[in-house]
Amino acid sequence: MRVVRLLAADPADFVTTPVETLHLSFEGIAGDRHAGATYLSDARSPWHPRGTPIANTRQLSLVSVEESAEVAALLGIPELDPRLLGANLVLSGFPELSFLPSGTRLQFPSGATIFVTEQNAPCVYPARKLADAHGEPRLAALFPKLALGRRGLVGIVEREGRVATGDAVETLPPRGRVTQRQAVPQPAP
Repeated sequence: MRVVRLLAADPADFVTTPVETLHLSFEGIAGDRHAGATYLSDARSPWHPRGTPIANTRQLSLVSVEESAEVAALLGIPELDPRLLGANLVLSGFPELSFLPSGTRLQFPSGATIFVTEQNAPCVYPARKLADAHGEPRLAALFPKLALGRRGLVGIVEREGRVATGDAVETLPPRGRVTQRQAVPQPAP
């Protein structure tokens, strides 16, 4: 897996802008719309009253070239621009990025490490940006349905460091993850 594009968002806008390098800090990306140790709860956290300060588990948004191409094909558009999705890292070489489990770590040559918190569910905000950019209102309704399971991941910075376009990404599976039930040894009688 490799970093093919890096993007950051102005705090006032959802759409991200290309950059050559990012410095990941424990706050996320300095100046990015999603930076910070906390954020105010919203529709993604209905178990808290809306507007309650909670831990920010969505400092970074990651998408894959392959999944984005799938979504574009399903939507009938030539390309799915990751800037319109608010993405921060665009990765290639991982066609099922969205299915990496929570707890997976993505590590970069500098040592910078992103801890995956969850799959990024497609929502109406990027859907509207996409519809506006293509001049096709139907995309606003289609995107949340067709991008499900192909929208990428969100995560937090576990270790600070620099990430650059072209960096290789090492995928570290969650520690202690058991993928099937193991037989429990029985004591001798």
